[in-house]
Amino acid sequence: MNWLLRYRARIYFRNSMWIFPAIGIVLGWAVVPFLVRFELSMGWQLQIGRDNTLAVIGTIAATTINLVVVVSSALLLAVQLASAQLTPRIIVLIYRNTPRKILLAIFAFTFTFSVSFLVRVGDSIPPATAYLAAFAFLLNLVLFIYFIDNIGKSLRPVAALRAVALAGREVVHDVYPRRLDQTQIESRQPLGFDGQEPKHTVISRGDGAVLAFDAPGLVSLAERSDCLIELVPKVGDFVAEGDPLFRVFSNGDGPSEDALRNSVALDQERTLEQDPMFAFRIIVDVASKALSPAINDPTTAVLAIDQIHHLLRDVGSRDLSEDRESDAKGRVRLVYRTPDWEDFVQLATTEIRQYGRDSIQIIRRLRAMLENLIETLPERRRPALLRELSLVDAVAKRAFPDADDQTLAQGSDSQGMGGSDNEDGSVLAAWR
Repeated sequence: MNWLLRYRARIYFRNSMWIFPAIGIVLGWAVVPFLVRFELSMGWQLQIGRDNTLAVIGTIAATTINLVVVVSSALLLAVQLASAQLTPRIIVLIYRNTPRKILLAIFAFTFTFSVSFLVRVGDSIPPATAYLAAFAFLLNLVLFIYFIDNIGKSLRPVAALRAVALAGREVVHDVYPRRLDQTQIESRQPLGFDGQEPKHTVISRGDGAVLAFDAPGLVSLAERSDCLIELVPKVGDFVAEGDPLFRVFSNGDGPSEDALRNSVALDQERTLEQDPMFAFRIIVDVASKALSPAINDPTTAVLAIDQIHHLLRDVGSRDLSEDRESDAKGRVRLVYRTPDWEDFVQLATTEIRQYGRDSIQIIRRLRAMLENLIETLPERRRPALLRELSLVDAVAKRAFPDADDQTLAQGSDSQGMGGSDNEDGSVLAAWR
């Protein structure tokens, strides 16, 4: 199985809600015969009447299937609410939630176990099997209450934004594994093949966004063929059929086109697998929707800026020059494109600044974020942040002609409104 098939199988398993319940159904149907045979061979019998036991087990089965229906309906409602109130791009996080998958699996196991017990029970009642069904049902009740509590809390904007930010932080650390050295020169050195024509270009045979690529596998292919492979699109870019996917610089034939195509995954929608910008995209989308006239919820946008603030600080402390992979001898074998610092800053601030220009709360929170990042990040990160800070100043002057409002908008506030220790906006006057 090549890398592409393994990747698709892993992502499908991770994003699918039905696999765990299906396993629960199989286990529930398979366990009962072994338990029944074992108890009959041991001569164990339940002292409670057969009819009463069958009535209880039947009630358990009927009630458990109702729990499955209620939980499934609640998940579909959660998907609809998350899509409408936050952003459709956050739906995948609902399906990836492992506790909910396990909960549905236990419900499916209990239902199948109870039905299988009813089918196989004879004149004597196996006590252990009956008690297992009863206690599993009690566990289902506890888990159902937990589910109601969990699904309600997870739909809060702050919980959804926090989940995206945590996932984004993992991707940032994976794509940019090295922290930025204060004395390090962060630059992308030219390659020996720069300016040369590629030996051949591999085009895409399908449409979709670039989700991920197999960097170790591509390095291995390039090393065996003694060539340099360039991945043309960035992770997150949309590629249409016929667009260039790889360029191969080689003195020989190079690796096969099929091997190269099987080293990159395309699909309909971007994911967080190797795409640190997508975490920012999701959070900015939530903030933009909150700032729309139809919703008009700037406080949710402030919650989004809180997460953007700490993600930007994390990105700013990493070495962003990761754009190539070398073999064991140190020769560059793979070149790809990753976002730079200006890309992150622009995505994190531009749309929120535009859509929130009439909200003093948003302007103050953006200013507090930018001022804090200027103070805490290395000096080389400051030019992009200072440019954004000057744009925030310009927006405040245009949007609030009243002198008092303008003065208020020129302050910085970590809470948007109500958390400022510096009302005159002079924290970084020395830098302006």
